[in-house]
Amino acid sequence: MIRLRANPARWPARRLPLAALLGTTALVLAGCGDTAQVPDDQTVGASPTLPAPTASLIPTVEIAPAKGWPADGKPTAAAGMTVTALARGLDHPRWLHVLPNGDVLVAETNAPERPERSGFKFFVMGMVMKQAGAGVPSANRITLLRDADSDGIAEVRTTFLENLVSPFGMALVGDDLYVANTDAVVKFPYTEGATSIDQKGTKVADLPGGPLNHHWTKGLVASPDGSKLYASVGSNSNVGENGLDKEEGRAAVHEIDLATGRTRVFATGLRNPVGLAFHPQTGALWAVVNERDEIGSDLVPDYLTEVRDGAFYGWPYSYWGQHVDTRVAPPRPDLVEKAVTPDYALGNHVAPLGLTFSAGTALPEPFRDGAFVGLHGSWNRKPPSGYKVVFVPFQNGRPTGKPVDVLGGFLSPAGDALGRPVGVAIDRGGALLVADDVGNAVWRVAPAAARTSDR
Repeated sequence: MIRLRANPARWPARRLPLAALLGTTALVLAGCGDTAQVPDDQTVGASPTLPAPTASLIPTVEIAPAKGWPADGKPTAAAGMTVTALARGLDHPRWLHVLPNGDVLVAETNAPERPERSGFKFFVMGMVMKQAGAGVPSANRITLLRDADSDGIAEVRTTFLENLVSPFGMALVGDDLYVANTDAVVKFPYTEGATSIDQKGTKVADLPGGPLNHHWTKGLVASPDGSKLYASVGSNSNVGENGLDKEEGRAAVHEIDLATGRTRVFATGLRNPVGLAFHPQTGALWAVVNERDEIGSDLVPDYLTEVRDGAFYGWPYSYWGQHVDTRVAPPRPDLVEKAVTPDYALGNHVAPLGLTFSAGTALPEPFRDGAFVGLHGSWNRKPPSGYKVVFVPFQNGRPTGKPVDVLGGFLSPAGDALGRPVGVAIDRGGALLVADDVGNAVWRVAPAAARTSDR
């Protein structure tokens, strides 16, 4: 693992001496951050252990430098499963959508230009993200992958949509494909079997974007009856430090009525909800949420929760129900009192992004009822957490028990990130697909009996 490394050659010449001094000081302090004390198995489930917050001048910073996979490298699946590369050599693949004919859409994307992200803290954050592999320009496109002979390897790869604006979530309703750009949901006409779309998109609804746009990813899912879309919008800060006026419409899930075009805020207080999915039996909407940072390695658990209409989940005033965050001013005890406690903790700082339920999976029986979650990996915890795909078992429509590792090996023995999982999806054959934005691949996890050759 590394602490932030100063790289003076890349700093503006006019500011080099001061930047070098401040940067080096920050790195040294970051290396002295706290270490997690709560056992990992106490950070997950319905009742995670929540110690007192840890305050420090410089927060804990420890991130695995992004290296990518060697030519023959790939992650490791749980017993009874095998991994192949559906596609390699992609450009920062982040999100997946499987079309009815089996084609797989991959959003190759990254953060847009954000001119308001200035100052020392954002400078250091930018260094961290670059080390983590998130500093590359956005390809701003969606690529189509087709595995026509069902051998687990896509022999067709085409640019499906391009010139988008940091695209992320995708949803197909009838003959309309909806794409969540970072600032709006856009609609495109879709014809089954098409390998590209040339028509210009039509804006359906604006989403909070802007020049700061701290959490830029916008998840998207259609309701089971196809009448509504739900978009996830992250906060513009960690805990409101950029001004609560900049949080209008953020840290929320938005509902878009396709018949009327009206948009409303469906649920709030969700710091950075990303993956959204409807439970296949109950029809309830669920989300994975990245919680706040900078109060220690043992706080705060990221989580999986049902998203209830009109509910408030605490951010920024409290976490995990009524645990008050004293950094936020002015306090809002009235909101804290009604804050909903999340359903299921996924661990501290694991950064859950991808979410899909197991309906239609061909994986072994223990993975038939529950949710697959892509854990992108921590930067604010020692030792690192996440960097894997887990399965959360469900029973009667609710999560139960401990998460089970499905796909790992993303961290090398030296602590480098060979890959980082993001979006997850079930393909037409029942295999689990995983987008890897550092390994620049889409991995396919299938039953061992259905083993296919790798690329």
